[in-house]
Amino acid sequence: MNLFETIRSRIASPARPFIIKPDGTTLTYGDMLDRTGQLANALVLAGVEPGDRVAVQVEKSVENFLLYLAALRAGAVYLPLNTAYTLSELDYFVGDAEPKLVVCDPSKRDGLTEVAKQRGVASVETLDAAGKGSLIDAAAGAPKDFADVPRADEDLAAILYTSGTTGRSKGAMLTHNNLSSNAQTLVDYWRFTDKDVLLHALPIYHTHGLFVAGNTITFAGGAMIFLPKFDADEVMHYLPKATSMMGVPTFYTRLLRHPGLTKAACAHMRLFTSGSAPLLAETHDEFQEKTGHAILERYGMTETNMNTSNPYDGDRIAGTVGFPLPGVEVRIADADSGKVLPQGEIGVIEVKGPNVFPGYWRMPDKTKAEFRGDGFFITGDVGKIDERGYVHIVGRAKDLIITGGFNVYPKEVESEIDALPGVVESAVIGCPHPDFGEGVTAVVVLKKDAKPDEKAIIANLESRLARFKLPKRVLFVDELPRNTMGKVQKNVLREQNAKLYS
Repeated sequence: MNLFETIRSRIASPARPFIIKPDGTTLTYGDMLDRTGQLANALVLAGVEPGDRVAVQVEKSVENFLLYLAALRAGAVYLPLNTAYTLSELDYFVGDAEPKLVVCDPSKRDGLTEVAKQRGVASVETLDAAGKGSLIDAAAGAPKDFADVPRADEDLAAILYTSGTTGRSKGAMLTHNNLSSNAQTLVDYWRFTDKDVLLHALPIYHTHGLFVAGNTITFAGGAMIFLPKFDADEVMHYLPKATSMMGVPTFYTRLLRHPGLTKAACAHMRLFTSGSAPLLAETHDEFQEKTGHAILERYGMTETNMNTSNPYDGDRIAGTVGFPLPGVEVRIADADSGKVLPQGEIGVIEVKGPNVFPGYWRMPDKTKAEFRGDGFFITGDVGKIDERGYVHIVGRAKDLIITGGFNVYPKEVESEIDALPGVVESAVIGCPHPDFGEGVTAVVVLKKDAKPDEKAIIANLESRLARFKLPKRVLFVDELPRNTMGKVQKNVLREQNAKLYS
């Protein structure tokens, strides 16, 4: 079934609020139906047929989200692209996905028109941060009525490209059933209803903001306060009007520095969730102490949507990502043999369920390599499941450090460093070493009043870690490099320190 048909079926009343803009104006569910109908008609007039890709690289706006819904209605495959991508990168995505239509910011139209021409794309339309552009002009004159295109569960609804830090980016194909089943699971697990108002400050070219936040609240028939980006002052201003917020760890560290964050300010809130990057236990504990709310951390991927979650009722344990969601199977296996490992042992995380994508766009060999014979997807994340059933993420398989023949999982070392006085956070990487193959290297961010002391940090770790796990060097930086979703870019750190031991 078309994902949009399910959304339509959940609308309690066309008069109910759907999106609340920062300027105070409200878009109702009835308005959403009218405007997505116009946009869907505009897409068809632009030559978009069922199954065609619609590539979108625009700033966050209400119209951008409506375009996503309109693409669903038209039976198209929505392809959101990070606004930071350069023309060179866009050339690859456009060439690989072969979209029928590209939508971009007016300032990028000339460059993208040339790329589109070379790649055989039919047309390029514009949409700016204010929600204006040639596509909106075309939609303004189109009918509001639109017969939603029937789609089967296995038909594609979206393609999201992975970050591509280890080779060319891969297009994760997501079906209507992938998205609808996961949205319904999250509505139930996180107790969303049509009374909820979600404070939405995430980007929407990523699975977190577009699917986890957008689809879930829309499936619940609730409303969104739609902020163009995260700003601590703006979030605190709108917090009294919200019941829930989804964020990345950076959101919460910045809110903790805001003088307005108090228990009283959060008294009406029902739920804070965090994802896309690991949440420090220190942040979790400090936020709970200051607000009375335990942040709910969960685990998902571009390829799978959400896999696990700390419980809504029950212990939300810092440093874990909770239990497998209903209908999702999670296991820990040996990366090489695929043998399922006993409880408590560390290995690669594998998942299976209706949320898991069917494969990578036009990469059958890569798809085959990433799935076990029994249908489990090999996530590339390394973790364990403890005696209570909580899933722990240790790191990425590609971040594993092999030093002197021993395996070192960065998360284990980072957890010990982060617990030291004066440390804000750390990232542990392997750098080429003439004697050990890789040298364990810690990159540390200190609190403002703390003094860098490499020898003291290593000495403090000696009683906590096996000798081969100890950092050979500790480097100090003001902040760790992160991508737009707050994930530490260890590949950047490895590149910066490639000759540290040479």
